[in-house]
Amino acid sequence: MNFSFQGDAAGKFILRLTVGILILFHGVSKVLNPGNLEPIGKQLANIGWPTFIAYGVYFGEVIAPLMIIFGIFSRVGGLVVTVNMIFAIVLVHTGQLLTLSKTGGWALELQGFYLFCGLAIFFLGSGKIAVKPD
Repeated sequence: MNFSFQGDAAGKFILRLTVGILILFHGVSKVLNPGNLEPIGKQLANIGWPTFIAYGVYFGEVIAPLMIIFGIFSRVGGLVVTVNMIFAIVLVHTGQLLTLSKTGGWALELQGFYLFCGLAIFFLGSGKIAVKPD
């Protein structure tokens, strides 16, 4: 059986919606609670980076997910999400890189999911079901 909404385009669309919507929740939380950027700024200061870089979280968790969801420069959005997750892992989760959760999964499986799915979107592009297919 071959359905008209089957295959590569549908798979890319589902991937984009999944990653984009799930990360967007994190971004909306930061927009509604701007004080959540303070700890990020402090982490950046601890490694000698300027604290204003913390505002990049809005790009990585609001703008990039919207780009991914709507299929507008999806590859760029995927790359931004990947870089955003690298920053998150380096700043906050380095001590968990080789640890397991209480249930036996990787302690960073959510961060890994976002990082590698962002990378997949970067390589795959938006597919045909997009505002601006690439």
